[in-house]
Amino acid sequence: MPIHTITSLDMPELQVYTALTEAQLRNRLEPQKGIFIAESPKVIRVALDAGYQPISLLCEERHITGDAADIISRCADIPVYTGKREMLAHLTGYTLTRGVLCAMRRPQLPSVAEICADARRIVVIKGVVDTTNIGAIFRSAAALGIDGVLLTTDSCDPLNRRAVRVSMGSVFLLPWTWIDAPLESLHEYQFETVAMALTPHSIQIDDARLRKSLRLAIIMGTEGDGLPHDIIEKADHVVRIPMHHNVDSLNVAAASAIAFWELTK
Repeated sequence: MPIHTITSLDMPELQVYTALTEAQLRNRLEPQKGIFIAESPKVIRVALDAGYQPISLLCEERHITGDAADIISRCADIPVYTGKREMLAHLTGYTLTRGVLCAMRRPQLPSVAEICADARRIVVIKGVVDTTNIGAIFRSAAALGIDGVLLTTDSCDPLNRRAVRVSMGSVFLLPWTWIDAPLESLHEYQFETVAMALTPHSIQIDDARLRKSLRLAIIMGTEGDGLPHDIIEKADHVVRIPMHHNVDSLNVAAASAIAFWELTK
């Protein structure tokens, strides 16, 4: 268990925590070399339990024998960088959540076919770019019985640091991957597509036809504009959540939780 006390903020080993952008960490050109940052002991434990590979740990001195002690014992062959709270806040630009960060290897993602193979309910995230919403959708999906997640390539990365933190590690619990094919291609896997949208022809989310479907792909749209018209038009079902008091819609994360609860019954 090599523990390194931080003596300089310019140590090259710390660049992964301080100098690299989310895009650089992701490394689109060489995905097999991609990295992400897991933050807080609880989230790091969920990632380790799910088989994610740690590279290094950054934590406050007090956590070496405290909150991070069990993590360090599980990852005995990775370097641990440590320093006082004030120095780490200066290093990263903010006070660490629960004082522990872990750099981890990005996994090789499954194919769309692999995710769809045995799934009954999946969610398709179309163009959602807010990291908080992505994390919240994953957390609800894991908790409420969704079998897998597909994201269009114009959506936010689920392994973004904030998305991981908001999900409380739920991004590690569900299989997910990117989809760049037209969403109606999900018919090839015997899925009926459900576009969550408020239109004059939408059916209510508790419609009996939806419960009878063996396989549903629930499509959630962007925070502001919702789903594009072409996706709505090509969907097997267009579904709405009833609104009251002239409220026009719900935040996509809140709407996803209701949809998952109702459509996984």
